[in-house]
Amino acid sequence: MAKDKTGPSKVEIAKQKSNLLRGTIDEVLNDPSIEHFEHDDMQLLKFHGTYEQDDRDLRSERRKEGLGKAYSYMIRIALPGGMVTPEQYRDLDRMADDFANGSIRITTRQAIQYHGVLKGELRETMRQINAAMMTTLAACGDVCRNVMATAAPIADQVHETIRQTAKDIAVDLRPATKAYYELWVDGERKVSTREDEPFYKETYLPRKYKVGVTLQGDNQIDVYSYDAGLIGVLDSDDSSKLAGWNVLAGGGLGMSHGRANTFAQIADKIGFVAIENGVAAVRAIASIYRDFGNRSDRKQARLKYLIDKMGVEKFVEEFKSRCDFEVQPWREIPAVTNEDWMGAHSRGDGKFFYGVFVENGRIVDNDVMKMRTAFLKIVNELKCDVVLTAQQSLLFDGLEESHIPQVEAILKEHNVTLIEDISNVRRYSMACPAMPTCGLAVAESERVAPDVLTDLEQKFNELGLSDAQLTVRMTGCPNGCARPYTADIAFVGRRPGIYHLFVGGRLAGDRMADLYAGDVKIEEAVDVLTPLLSKYSEERSTNECLGDFYRRVIGADETRRRVTGKEEPTIESVEPKLVQLGV
Repeated sequence: MAKDKTGPSKVEIAKQKSNLLRGTIDEVLNDPSIEHFEHDDMQLLKFHGTYEQDDRDLRSERRKEGLGKAYSYMIRIALPGGMVTPEQYRDLDRMADDFANGSIRITTRQAIQYHGVLKGELRETMRQINAAMMTTLAACGDVCRNVMATAAPIADQVHETIRQTAKDIAVDLRPATKAYYELWVDGERKVSTREDEPFYKETYLPRKYKVGVTLQGDNQIDVYSYDAGLIGVLDSDDSSKLAGWNVLAGGGLGMSHGRANTFAQIADKIGFVAIENGVAAVRAIASIYRDFGNRSDRKQARLKYLIDKMGVEKFVEEFKSRCDFEVQPWREIPAVTNEDWMGAHSRGDGKFFYGVFVENGRIVDNDVMKMRTAFLKIVNELKCDVVLTAQQSLLFDGLEESHIPQVEAILKEHNVTLIEDISNVRRYSMACPAMPTCGLAVAESERVAPDVLTDLEQKFNELGLSDAQLTVRMTGCPNGCARPYTADIAFVGRRPGIYHLFVGGRLAGDRMADLYAGDVKIEEAVDVLTPLLSKYSEERSTNECLGDFYRRVIGADETRRRVTGKEEPTIESVEPKLVQLGV
């Protein structure tokens, strides 16, 4: 049993000694003889939007040759609501070749990542990102991360308020230190900064703080999985306006295998506030987290653990005490859905947008498909904006109706599959990068997910389930970056080639899954799922998703909120579930 940790963690000490995120980053950047950053600077780099990584595929061979790790850097660009101008997209495409590995990766949180940036080019890459009026500041680190917003670029007051609120939260909770601009922009101020940290103080937050803003009935961003969320509630007398925000707090999908006191959880309902108080509400929640969060054990440091310790009622009391505005009870809203906005859609103002599926978010050219080339051609020829989705896909926005055939012609010319030719199994899938770059990965994800989906597609077709809508997600570790624990089916890496299988979430993203089978070999996963899928094929109700069917038949709690890190039996753990299913 792990001992209780007391005193600040090493990361807390690093932050405290950092001189507001400076550390010795500048010295290391300027010394070509230093191959990589050490612990404290590695932690501080995250606040600046970059992670030190190495190519894990090369570790063994390099070790045999007496060489160290092949270090490189992941850079993440924070884009509130996933919004990108044509000029910015051109710069993103260019920099993928100039500095990274030739790919642009859309994250599950509407940001952009580059992989493979070398230490000697780190500063210039960051400088050019800022020159393109984008930032990596607070894309990572113990601060408010990229603020998400429902991706649909509908041209009405409701959606404009949602998009603007996401931007306002991002600006309001952005670190104030000048360190970022000194290190990466040669001291040039792109935004107003102060030398102190009036909100975060010198140690910032205990860990990351994820925020999302959406509309009632629309959970494309999985708002229940974040530390804080705002759900726009429509005015009962005028549905063209928002009456206010339902406020959520305490979601989070990271946990650790074997630690029963770690868990993935959907958020709690906190209350309802007026539209003009949405930003302040998110700030108030962050201030409680800042003041009371665990700074000794980072595995117990997320906001959800604080709320679990305090209790929701006490947390709400503390929240209200910090608000100089009225906090009303949560307002009942319609059941949530999840629209991915693929294909052509009207914005409502005479313009259109067009969604394109990007498998696992990787925009790249390969021998079969020239997706990166196609996307750049569309942006160049049609001068359209781009919106990134929470499902790692992309919307081309601001199109004329006459542009739709042109978009589709360019996609076909470059062998990019149109949405009508993509199965539901694949369409609603996601995977994290995992190997070979992520240092936390214990198993593959992005590189094996396409083959697993192909096997699932075949099984669904065999069983007559090709019309079923469901989410399938995969991660290389239990930290949940691809939001596996709210999916109908999820694969969570345990060790190389071995995964836990989860079942029972749903596309709406408002319910946690069950651990269906533990320690399953990836090549046996579809066979392990087959008895459940067969019963689903035979007995499902009209439009009943797999997760709902599972909950109904197995008798599990419909409102399941949590998945713990408690160790479970091996694959035999599926047997009692099969008995309950009547298989």
